Amino acid sequence: MKNEELVSGEQRVASGEHPCASATQTFKHSNVQAFKHSSFFTLHSSFIQVLFPSTCAACGRVLTVGEEQLCLHCLADIASLGYADFDDNPAERQLAGLPHLVSASAMLAYRKESTVQKVVHSMKFRGNSELCLMMGRQLALDLHRGGRFDDVDLLVPVPLHWLRRLSRGYNQSLLLCRGMAEVLHLPISSGNLVRHRYTHKQSQQRSALRSSNVEGAFSVRHPEKLASKHLLLVDDVLTTGATLSACADALSTIPNIKLSVATLTMAG
Repeated sequence: MKNEELVSGEQRVASGEHPCASATQTFKHSNVQAFKHSSFFTLHSSFIQVLFPSTCAACGRVLTVGEEQLCLHCLADIASLGYADFDDNPAERQLAGLPHLVSASAMLAYRKESTVQKVVHSMKFRGNSELCLMMGRQLALDLHRGGRFDDVDLLVPVPLHWLRRLSRGYNQSLLLCRGMAEVLHLPISSGNLVRHRYTHKQSQQRSALRSSNVEGAFSVRHPEKLASKHLLLVDDVLTTGATLSACADALSTIPNIKLSVATLTMAG
């Protein structure tokens, strides 16, 4: 067999063909095929984009090159409140009664018919999980700028009851945490704090009934895993603080914890 290969090689040389010519041609052919393959999918993606262009999650405008989820016009309309930069901010004052509270912040003002409301509705009710991750990254950058949350050990999303998570498809607070973790490089505790009792939607309750609606709805499965940690409780909207207060009450049974709170938005 080796003699046949040697003769074959000698014949190619004798005929003026370089011994590596066959391998080079094969390599060129595979590259051409790969180029054609990638070009096809690039063309296919471009065609899909023309037929079904990406639109802004808030206003519905077609996004241009470089825009992600939100157009530049809507991004400019959701400026940070700056609460992460200073103590005794409005979010902190509203949550002042929470046990073990160290710091609190909310990034955006939530008002009816505002761009922020449209963003939150897209996150919660329109299945826009990518927007949740993006806003989580923005929230993390907002917190990091102030430096008051730099000693946090764990991100803890406010949990959904499993029935509501099943109907929605995901927990938006958990996705916010995942986006935050990309920036802050912090672990997420998503299975310890649980909502063991199904509750009516807080947005459908009068302010006076919100506390009783969620009272005793949360519990901690493995408190030893959170002991002596600085926990950052994360949610999408701060309204009366009833849900966060119920979560904090459940977490308060954990030995030696510190608690901070960060919400994407604050109503008012």
